[in-house]
Amino acid sequence: MGRTLQNTMINLGLQNACDEAVYQLGLDMEELEEIEEDAGLGNGGLGRLAACFLDSMATLGLAAYGYGIRYEYGIFNQKIRDGWQVEEADDWLRHGNPWEKARPEYMLPVHFYGRVEHSASGAKWIDTQVVLALPYDTPVPGYMNNTVNTMRLWSARAPNDFNLRDFNVGDYIQAVLDRNLAENISRVLYPNDNFFEGKELRLKQEYFVVAATLQDIIRRFKASKFGSTDSVRTVFDSFPDQVAIQLNDTHPAMAIPELMRIFVDIEKLPWDKAWDITRRTFAYTNHTVLPEALERWPVDLVEKLLPRHLQIIYEINQRHLDHIASLFPNDVDRLRRMSLIEEGDIKRINMAHLCIVGSHAVNGVAKIHSEIVKTQVFEDFAELEPEKFQNKTNGITPRRWLLLCNPGLAELIAEKIGEDYVRDLSQLTKLHQFVDDDLFIREVAKVKQENKVKFALYLEKEYKVKINPSSMFDVHVKRIHEYKRQLMNCLHIITMYNRIRRDPSKLFVPRTVIIGGKAAPGYHMAKMIIKLINAVAQVVNNDPVVGSKLKVIFLENYRVSLAEKVIPATDLSEQISTAGTEASGTGNMKFMLNGALTIGTMDGANVEMAEEAGEENLFIFGMRVEDVTELDKKGYNAQLYYDRLPELKQAVDQIKSGFFSPKEPNLFNDVVNMLFHHDRFKVFADYEDYVKCQEKVSELYLNSKAWTKMVIRNIAAAGKFSSDRTIKEYARDIWHVEPSDLKIPPPNEPRDAGQDKTPNGTAA
Repeated sequence: MGRTLQNTMINLGLQNACDEAVYQLGLDMEELEEIEEDAGLGNGGLGRLAACFLDSMATLGLAAYGYGIRYEYGIFNQKIRDGWQVEEADDWLRHGNPWEKARPEYMLPVHFYGRVEHSASGAKWIDTQVVLALPYDTPVPGYMNNTVNTMRLWSARAPNDFNLRDFNVGDYIQAVLDRNLAENISRVLYPNDNFFEGKELRLKQEYFVVAATLQDIIRRFKASKFGSTDSVRTVFDSFPDQVAIQLNDTHPAMAIPELMRIFVDIEKLPWDKAWDITRRTFAYTNHTVLPEALERWPVDLVEKLLPRHLQIIYEINQRHLDHIASLFPNDVDRLRRMSLIEEGDIKRINMAHLCIVGSHAVNGVAKIHSEIVKTQVFEDFAELEPEKFQNKTNGITPRRWLLLCNPGLAELIAEKIGEDYVRDLSQLTKLHQFVDDDLFIREVAKVKQENKVKFALYLEKEYKVKINPSSMFDVHVKRIHEYKRQLMNCLHIITMYNRIRRDPSKLFVPRTVIIGGKAAPGYHMAKMIIKLINAVAQVVNNDPVVGSKLKVIFLENYRVSLAEKVIPATDLSEQISTAGTEASGTGNMKFMLNGALTIGTMDGANVEMAEEAGEENLFIFGMRVEDVTELDKKGYNAQLYYDRLPELKQAVDQIKSGFFSPKEPNLFNDVVNMLFHHDRFKVFADYEDYVKCQEKVSELYLNSKAWTKMVIRNIAAAGKFSSDRTIKEYARDIWHVEPSDLKIPPPNEPRDAGQDKTPNGTAA
């Protein structure tokens, strides 16, 4: 979520008033804003997408709730020591959190372990351990519409009789100390991005958020006029018409068997009715196609932790497979491929299959990704129910990612096309008429330059490196992962360095290369990549021949609040994943909206950015998905590229020989060995085209006016990538709800006076 203060002031239309008031108290608002901790309750794109979605849902007047876990410790703080990543706990609640309100009156029990008893009256889950879920509510204000939604985060609490209700030997002290075991559930965020680690505590977290949330939703449904009660029993027929639940990846997949458990075991609905309601309630968003990221929980673990849920999953699977067998008799291989249960050394539950079978809609997050989902990853399921599979291209909120982080550019745009674009970003197309306006071109360039100077000052303060603010700011910020190919960027840096040293008098377009991002603590290769970048920076930044032509900076502790500083100052955005691996990306959109040009592969949303702006206004290079597939068929041989490309050979040899690690010449052996022998992401295959494309970037940068005109064309084409558009599509195609343009009257107006007012104040 990042910081809340400035976003709240902007959405409430109070920023200028607050700035002025605080100034009159002799304080500086910007200084105050810097004190607030980031709420870092997710890992990367998936968590930030949820945050943008909450802002858009409130702005569109949807009655929507965001549910999650109130981690005591969020994503770790990253320190760089001697070039290595070191993790520190993120004690973000140390000074309290003024934005949250504990709601003990809505506390709910969540059950674990135990056993299942079957009788004539149905199944009973008994002898369980209970953990309490305490909700904390954070307000989510819409933009200038007097709407405030709720983000409800659950915290784990031990019940007061925890470990004391048992025929306890009287070790009261130990019993109280053991309360920590229950409360550990919400202690810390698992720091893996795009990687599945099958840990019991993680499964507990996943079920904890799901069980608490579903009880909350059902309580709200029963309290509403829709949960009509025939005598004692609630009638749930209207449930899917009143409730839509979107599964953000498979992490909350246990919601499907949990809702079935509530309907069948507790509310005593017949299975078929319960299943029909469940399917019509859930929809599933897939966020990755990397096999190592797909959740596959061991059956033994689920059986121990959630015995009743395993039985329900088996029943779902049995009926699912019976259906497949009736359509495709004797096709045992299809049954194996489509089963929710994977047989093997250890039996596992494929959570993505559970989500597909238990949902009425499945979507990818960019056109190319949704195609891959349909035709490759889940082709058997798409063949069965093609109408279930959709695309919903991701977006970003223009409130945080333009107004808040780049007020200079936001104001400049408003001067030209008015302020309405903030709620309707498609209006940015009006900027096309100013692409040849010399004054506007100069003003856009000026805003960028001011942002760069400000960020350069920040860098010099934090990193003690002198930055040339007229150099091209070439920025690559995102989680560190092999598929995102920070290594390819690193090879380009080394190549530029070698070219400068080969001919120091030759014209070189100065660059400041900024790379940032966190590596999962257990991801060895990602940590080596960080060390390598820092080792290269050490050599490059201290070579007198290079001087101010090339500087390399590794941005420490990349997070939302740092993104808000670096993105507006960026000239070149690096989006260079191997085609077919980045589901969408959203950083790419933030850079586009903030006046950076993109160098990228035809992957994720880059494809649609090129479609919107025209491919000639992005620097597109490298293999397409078809080329990658072709190369896989042929077999990727890294050695071939190394032998054919002298500059690649030189760069790799320098890494290999210890040129960047003279005290430990073998330090990067693992990296080099990976690049030659098991590089799934084919860095060498795209290196040549990448370097050539970078030469075109430098060439254009020399022509400031032509560069800025391309920037304007990009900003004018960024309208599609508002999360408002994304959410309108979810609302229309999946949730079947209508966004409301009505502005709720402010609390100081009598309710009837402000009724039927549209945002501009005229009668509807």
